[in-house]
Order: sequence, then structure tokens, then C-alpha cells
Amino acid sequence: MNRSRRQFLRAAAGVAALPLAPRASSANLRYPARPVHVLVGFTAGAGPDFVARVTARWLSDHLGQQFVVEDRPGAGSNIATEAVVRATADGYTLLHITVANAINARLNNDALFARDISPVASIARASFFVVVNPSFPAADMPGLIAYARAHPEKISIGSSGVGSAPYLAAELFKVMGRIEVLHVPYAGTPQAITELLAERVQVVFADPSAIALVKSGKLRALAVTAAARQEILPDLPPLGDVLPGYEASTWHGLGAPRGVPGDIVESLNREVNAALADSDVKSQLARQGFTAMGGSATDFGRLIADETAKWAQLTRATGGKTD
Repeated sequence: MNRSRRQFLRAAAGVAALPLAPRASSANLRYPARPVHVLVGFTAGAGPDFVARVTARWLSDHLGQQFVVEDRPGAGSNIATEAVVRATADGYTLLHITVANAINARLNNDALFARDISPVASIARASFFVVVNPSFPAADMPGLIAYARAHPEKISIGSSGVGSAPYLAAELFKVMGRIEVLHVPYAGTPQAITELLAERVQVVFADPSAIALVKSGKLRALAVTAAARQEILPDLPPLGDVLPGYEASTWHGLGAPRGVPGDIVESLNREVNAALADSDVKSQLARQGFTAMGGSATDFGRLIADETAKWAQLTRATGGKTD
């Protein structure tokens, strides 16, 4: 074979290979290549479920695969968390993280949330709302505190379970208000609200999922647990106005099993931040009382560490387990 023919064949082989190389590379690197499951540790209709579904819709639309939200309530969100801890660290099983994960930092003797879940992105923050049935005799927080002190252990506060954020928000109120009340745990906030509407409990520290019932007059809101008034219910005073220094809020984010590849974390973080910059997404969150957060995965990890330390102090003070 002469030299010119050999050169021609080598060049032709190179040209023929060009279309194949990018396809092989993208097939290896493309994420996601199949549906992704996002586990939520609370019931359908609760605040975490709502935020998870708003986020999942955006990710599904912009990453080309379905992000499927699965509610696995129970044990203060630990059931969902443990399932993600045990999942393969390939980005196809994610966890919707809330402040409950910081409260329940240790899942069992082997799994520790802060060690075994990698932060991906923070999504939104929201306050709780102290709500009562309109038939309840107290019309404001001073009245509620006075009634509780006059009737020790006669008021029942419903929550989304021991170790949940609403539970500890109520415990903080109990400690700072120097009152004795009964705690009644439920599978989630919607169940606690159902019992409140039926007057089987007297008070619920509710997430924003209860706001529609407040606006319709089916529930009465007495205070917001944030340090300042909230735009969604601007006339509602902070609980800290009555108990100086009181503040409790919840936040939401996305996490993955420890060891998930860094490029997957970066891709998800970038898309979550893009979602939070979208006016429609921000509007959906705001209508339900949530404020968009965002930031890097490192920022989210720092928030988790700070909140874990904060709530551990209260958990110890109230006799709960933190480690």
C-alpha cells in the first residue's frame, strides 16, 4: 500500500469516528438517565410535600427525567431518611430535608444524618403558625397563656410527631411560657389539623399548609413563630412579642446519600438555584408562606450544622435524645 493511500485511510477512519465519540461520552456522563425518587418524611398535603413537589416539577421539566416524590412519613422523618442513607449513592434517590433532620440528627446506633447525607441545595424557609379552633376561648397569645396557666394540662397541642419541628416549636413555647400542656402526636400536620377542626385538640403549631383554613375562617391564628411579621398574614404578631426571644422556623432542602458524585451535586444545586430565581416558582412558594433560599451545597451544609446545634440544646432541655 502506497503512502498516500495509507494517509487517506487513516483520515477517513478519523472522520468516521468523530460522530461516535461525543455520543459515547454523553451516554456515560448524562444525568439523570432514568427517573429520580425524592423521599419526603411527612404526609401528603403537608408543607414538606408541597415544597418537594414544586421543586420536583422544575427538575423534571429541566433535566429531562421525572423526579418522583414519595411520601414516607413516620418517626419524625427518620423512616425516609434511613431509606436514603441506605440507597445507592448514584443520585437516583434523594431526600427532601427539613429542620426535623437537624432535630433528629441520630437515626439509630449506626446512621447519623449529618454524616450519612450529603447536602445538595437549600430551597425555602417558613414559619409556623399557632392556630386554634374558632370556638377556643382565647383570642390571642396572652389569652392562651393565661388560660393554660389557669388550667394546667387541660390544653392539648397536636403536632406532626415527637421530634418534628412543630413539636419542638410547641415545646419551646411550653418552656418559655411556663405552662403545662399535653402533647398529642399525629402522622403529619394535616392529621393534627383535622383533629383541631373536630375540637379533639385545642392548639396546633401548623406549617403554612394551614393558612388557607385561617383565611377561610375555619381556624383562628394567634401568632407566627418567626421573629417578625410575615407577608402572607401581615396582621399576625410574632409569638416573641409575648415571649421575648422566642423564635422557631422550618427550612427545606435537598440531600443525597453520602458519596454521591460531586458533578451530580453541582448539577442539582445549579438547577434548584435556577428554579428559585424563577418568578413563577417564587410565587408558588410565597402564596403558601415560603421564602426562597438557595445558595451552594456548602452553604446548606453550614445551615444544617448550625440548626443541629441549636435544636440539640432544646432537645436536651426537654429530655429528648440527641445522640
